[in-house]
Amino acid sequence: MTAGAIAANFNTARPTVSKHLQILTECELLQQQQNGREIYYHINAQKMKQVADFIEPFRAMWEDRFNKLETVMKNYKIT
Repeated sequence: MTAGAIAANFNTARPTVSKHLQILTECELLQQQQNGREIYYHINAQKMKQVADFIEPFRAMWEDRFNKLETVMKNYKIT
């Protein structure tokens, strides 16, 4: 998708979306492809998987902590 097409899906200014696209490109999570005057952005699935694999242990940890908190809150009685 082009930056404009991506920005159309968000309720924010296009320069803000462009800045995010720039950061994601620098992190290699997106790849750019120039086609004439337009730049198309593509997801780098391999890099996204690396990020997902990295954060998975943290996600599991926080899910466990929130489940424990929920249990404590359900069993808490106000006296």
